[in-house]
Amino acid sequence: MKRLHKFILESYIGPLILTFFIAIFLLLMQFLWKYIDDLVGKGLELHIIAELLLYASAGLVPLALPLAILLSSIMTFGNLAEHNELMSLKSAGISLVRIMFPLIIFISFVSTGAFFFSNNVMPYTNLKMGALLYDVRHQRPEVSVKEGVFSDALEGYSIKVAHKSKKTSMLYQIMIYDHTEKEGNRIVTVADSGTMEVTKNGKYMVLTMYHGMSYNEMVEDKRKKGDKEYPHRKDKFDKQRILIDMSSLGFERTDENLFKNHYQMLNLDQLQYAVDSLSKNYNKREVSFVETLKKGNYFKRLIDPNLDSTWYSRDSLTLASLNLDSLFQTLSPGSQKQVFEHARNYAHSTQSYVTSSVSEFDHKMKWIKRHEIEWHRKFTLSFACLLLFFIGAPLGAIIRKGGLGMPVVVSVFFFVIYYVITITGEKYAKIGEWPSWLGMWISAFILLPIGMFLTYKAVNDSVILNIETYFEPIRKFFGLQKGKLKNKLKIGNKERKSVNPFEPESQETN
Repeated sequence: MKRLHKFILESYIGPLILTFFIAIFLLLMQFLWKYIDDLVGKGLELHIIAELLLYASAGLVPLALPLAILLSSIMTFGNLAEHNELMSLKSAGISLVRIMFPLIIFISFVSTGAFFFSNNVMPYTNLKMGALLYDVRHQRPEVSVKEGVFSDALEGYSIKVAHKSKKTSMLYQIMIYDHTEKEGNRIVTVADSGTMEVTKNGKYMVLTMYHGMSYNEMVEDKRKKGDKEYPHRKDKFDKQRILIDMSSLGFERTDENLFKNHYQMLNLDQLQYAVDSLSKNYNKREVSFVETLKKGNYFKRLIDPNLDSTWYSRDSLTLASLNLDSLFQTLSPGSQKQVFEHARNYAHSTQSYVTSSVSEFDHKMKWIKRHEIEWHRKFTLSFACLLLFFIGAPLGAIIRKGGLGMPVVVSVFFFVIYYVITITGEKYAKIGEWPSWLGMWISAFILLPIGMFLTYKAVNDSVILNIETYFEPIRKFFGLQKGKLKNKLKIGNKERKSVNPFEPESQETN
């Protein structure tokens, strides 16, 4: 039995590792396609890109691992069934559950490792990736002057070049807008040609221009009073150099503590603590909202200080204790109009307060939901590994096909179903239509009966994916009806042959 277990494990681990890295690679290509605009043209060093891809790969494990387990399970048991190895083992008295037993233990360890990875490694990699991706997105693009287009790569300058020589790197028909003083397009420089060179330390760029003109709209001192004048200044030059600071183009790391309180950067204990804190804050704000609405809006009125305080106490004042119609009729027409004006203003202010408070409550509740969803996500990854194994292994034994043909099609089909259900449930949980636990576990509730059904059918050697199995009852039904029809035709033909058409019909005698 040890040899059998070793054989099953060796047959499974190889496809699992292969399919896992293939899935990571494909998902990583999708990640690069999504963020290609944030990476290209910014002069990022190779180790920065490699670090970003490493963190992105860790974040793709929750998608790649369940898919790899599903696909490798179908491939392994499909190969065993295709080469009649499963049939040989079953003929020796070994059941399918016994054959799957070492893999069940192995997948259980993988699921446990996936839980610890999701709880301990994922928050760390999410923090690193979030901070790094933020820095990459806010990294200014490298200096690359294109022909006929204004470039704002250098902070404080807008440069346009009509033509750029590829051989000599000479620039022709240069136009520069100097925005370093942040007073609009006040300083403009035009030159026939020029060059751009970066200093050895990479901190400055030297822009050398030839045969040009500099225009400067001078601004008068703001301390002077009276009419302001803006004298115009023109400087003609044969050669001029501009030293441009490039320190803003350097890649700088943001403090990671700015992102550490995000729900994706927290483990189970931190998420539970955050949910409790946010819920207490939400309940406290809800009580404050109700009290403010009662005291400041529903019972809002002018209080006469000469009246007895016990009469107008908010605790003793109720609508039932007052005859509002009688009180209103005792007022003069002018006072009645004033009452209506006050009531309308109070109603508008109350409506504005309620509307703003509803938006605040929705935001707070959505933030609580995000933390609850992330808490359940720590467990759904582990359970998905077990669930998809119990779908893939019986499917492989049933379809009896190995390799990357039919198993890939079937596994992708089931994984798409699992992923669509998961995304749909998570969406409904985020908007508050479903509880968080239901939105995150709905895919497990739907696919678990399917896995149990497939396992039962595989154990009993049911050929549920054979088309002949479903057409045979229909074929038998129509075949039976056709046989009955043939028998009736044969009987009818025999009766017709027994009658002689040339004989007169017999007549009954009295």
